[in-house]
Amino acid sequence: QVQLVESGGGLVQAGGSLRLSCATSGRTFSSYSMGWFRQAPEKEREFVTAINWTGGRTYYANSVKGRFTISRDSAKNTMYLQMNSLKPEDTAVYYCAARTGSYAPYDTEYEYWGQGTQVTVSS
Repeated sequence: QVQLVESGGGLVQAGGSLRLSCATSGRTFSSYSMGWFRQAPEKEREFVTAINWTGGRTYYANSVKGRFTISRDSAKNTMYLQMNSLKPEDTAVYYCAARTGSYAPYDTEYEYWGQGTQVTVSS
């Protein structure tokens, strides 16, 4: 069992930056591939980015490539999402998720989820 807790969301102006954190507890952090998903009002939850369990490979949705950076710190059992050049369309609830094995871009493939953190980007 893995527990995930997101933090770092908030209100920011377009062009600004935020860093989200996903603290984990429970089973060995390094055993899991981790991902970030987001859900805007009245929209489906969508894949944002993921990092493989080894930490050696990362994957990004085209909409965030070049602006967002995912990373993980095994010593702190924490995953991060650095978001730069934020746009109003990035406004959503952001969720971190974990799964055994390799990364996956589909939310149905993830076993564990955090409660979400709101990110609001004003124009």
